Formats: sequence, structure tokens, C-alpha cells
Amino acid sequence: MASLRAVFFLACFWFGLAAQDAPRPKDVREMGKGGVDAIPKLAALLTSADVNIRLEAVKQICEIGTQHSLDPLVQATRDGDAEIQIHATDGLVNFYLPGYLKTGLGASVRRVGTSIKSHFTDTNDQVIDPYITPRPDVIAALGALARSGASRDSRANAARAIGILRGKAALPDLIEALHSKDTAVIYEALVAVQKIRDPAAAPNIAFLLRDIDSKVQVAAIETTGLLLNKSALPDLVEVLNHARDSKVRRAALTAIAMLPDPSSRDIYARYLGDKDEKLRGAAAEGFARLKNPADLALLEKAYEDEAKTSPRLSMAFAQVMLGKTAVSEFSPLQFLIDTLNSAAYHGEAFPFLVELARDPAVRKLLYPALLQGTRDEKIYLARVMARSGDQSDVPQLEKLSHDSDPEVGQEGLRALRNLQART
Repeated sequence: MASLRAVFFLACFWFGLAAQDAPRPKDVREMGKGGVDAIPKLAALLTSADVNIRLEAVKQICEIGTQHSLDPLVQATRDGDAEIQIHATDGLVNFYLPGYLKTGLGASVRRVGTSIKSHFTDTNDQVIDPYITPRPDVIAALGALARSGASRDSRANAARAIGILRGKAALPDLIEALHSKDTAVIYEALVAVQKIRDPAAAPNIAFLLRDIDSKVQVAAIETTGLLLNKSALPDLVEVLNHARDSKVRRAALTAIAMLPDPSSRDIYARYLGDKDEKLRGAAAEGFARLKNPADLALLEKAYEDEAKTSPRLSMAFAQVMLGKTAVSEFSPLQFLIDTLNSAAYHGEAFPFLVELARDPAVRKLLYPALLQGTRDEKIYLARVMARSGDQSDVPQLEKLSHDSDPEVGQEGLRALRNLQART
């Protein structure tokens, strides 16, 4: 009996020593203060049996955020815990898009018992610059997570990350995610496909054009238009004709307008005077892309009669596309340029100018505002040149990179790098 008691106390003694040696989350946080030198020690904790230790190690590696963080974060995406997968994903994005940790899904995660709660933000327009190229193993790790992460949130978060990083190599994983039973995963995968902009992916989303969830259906319709899938035109027309949801109808007509076909002209004519301003705008965009000069008078009258800013921008875009390219006080092109100064509507004017600027003659008309316009005009037109320009526009961006306003100069340099990477 005495010997058994001795064995028991000896076991307790050694257990106590082991417990004293085992790190606690606060110890891991203290370790993280060592910066990049602490990464090997933090990486070693990713194999700990204690999920709280692994989680804190991942958080600290994310905060350190150097290139040395990438390997352990890729490793952490394979952890079986959903919260760890989410933080590892956000950390990988943050390396290529600094500041993402504050807005990513990981910032909202709360562990409640054995489950976690999180909240996706509605804003999903972030994407890295074209001159930035993520490591292939990072995209592969995120693709694997989007396909088979530990939870709905970790899969959806990985899909969002792939879009932000323009991870084209993970398109097969996104396409598989589109067949998920979860709305959030499908939606995030669709938006990611939009950002990657590979037309080859378009046929794989056709089955979602009539999805019962309107949010997914609208995203699928938008993606179809952005990927210029002309084979889906009959389906889009059918959706437009039968949809009861106004958001679905607007998305359908906008997508039809992105797929110009003479057979759609009657549709555009029918909606140009619709009581819904979004439908009027989409109809005008359809006329714009048909590029039939005979439609100019119709668009001029609609522009003069229109009282709402949003459809008026669409009608201005249409007129410029149809040849009315003069830059004067009240011209349609000047209206689009002026609207870059509007906090409420610059997001609508900008993509129209990107599309118009694919014409070298129009780009040259934008040079005066690019170099001598307001601060906002210079910044947004630099981005226009980055997306639609060619090597002939390099001298203008070089001049802008030396602007007296540091932010404008930085935007000019950024645009120059993006243009050169694209061309």
C-alpha cells in the first residue's frame, strides 16, 4: 500500500513539473514580442495538442507578418480547427494586402464553447494589384481550404482570399465550391471567380442562374456578364422576363448589356424609359456596347430628360461609346470626369471610364484631367490608365508620379507598375 502511495505521489510530482513547463497562451503572446526571431519557436507550437496554444501561435505569426510567416501559415491552414484555419487564411492575405487582419473574418471570430461565431463583412471588393504575385503554395493551400475546410466559414473565407489574391490556379477548387450546399461558400466562390476574370470558368456557373437564393442568383448573373459568356444570353433573357425580384431583374439586364447582340436591341428600347432607374441605366449600357451610331439621338434625348444621376452616367457613357467624345463644359465625357469628384457616384463613373479608355483616342482626351485635374480626378484616372492603357501612356504616368501631392504621386507610380505588369 505504501509503495502504491509513493508511486502516486511521484506521478503527481512529474505531472506538476510537466505542467509548469507547458506554455500557456499568455506565454505564447509574450513569445510573439520577439518578432521575426520568434517565428521558429512559434511554428514549433503549431503541433501542440492544445488547440488554444496552436491558435495563439497562429495569431502571433500573423501579427509578425513577414515573408518568414508564410511557411508556418501555410502549415496552419491544414490544422483541423476552423478558427485556426480562418486566422491562417487572413494572415496569408495580410502579407500581400497589409491591413487585412483588421477587416478579415478572423477579426470577428469568437469561440463559444466548442463552436465559433463569426461575421462576414458585406464589403467584398478588395483585390491585390496586378504587379503582386502570390506564392503558388499559398494559392494551393487556400484552394484546398475552399474545397474542404473544417467549417462553412473557413471554406467561405478561403474562397474570399483566393479572389483577393487573384488565385487563378485555384479555379478548380472554386468551381468545386460552387457545388456546396452552403450559400455563403457558393457566394464567396462566385465573387472570387469574378475577380479572377477567366472566361474559361463561365460555363461552370450557368447552373446557378436560377438558384433559389436571390443573393447567389444575382452573383451568378453578374459573374456571367463579367466573364462575357454569350452562350448564356438566352438564359439571361428568360430570367429577365420571369424574375419577380427587382435585384435579379436589374442584374439580368445589366449582364445582357455586357453581352452586346443585335437581338437585344428591342430589350434595351423597352427598358430605356422604365420607371426603375437601374433598369434605365442598364438599357443605356446595352445601347452603348451595340455601338450603332444611329442610336445616338435616342440616347441624347434620354440623357436630357433624365433627372437621376446614376442612369444619367450610363447614358453619358453610351453617348461617348457612340462617338460623342468632345471634352467641353457640358459634354457627356466631361460629366463622367467631373463625377470622379463625387463620393456618392465615383464608383459608377470609374468603370465606365475604364471601358471607354480602351480606345486610345479617348485615353488621350483624358490626359489634361490626368495631369491638371483635381486630386480625385488624377487618382482615379491614374487607375483608369493602369487598367486600360498601353506603353504609349507610360510618359503621362511618369509625369504624374512626380506630382506635388505625395498621394497623387504615389498613385501615379502604382499605376505605372500595374500597367507595366499587365502589358
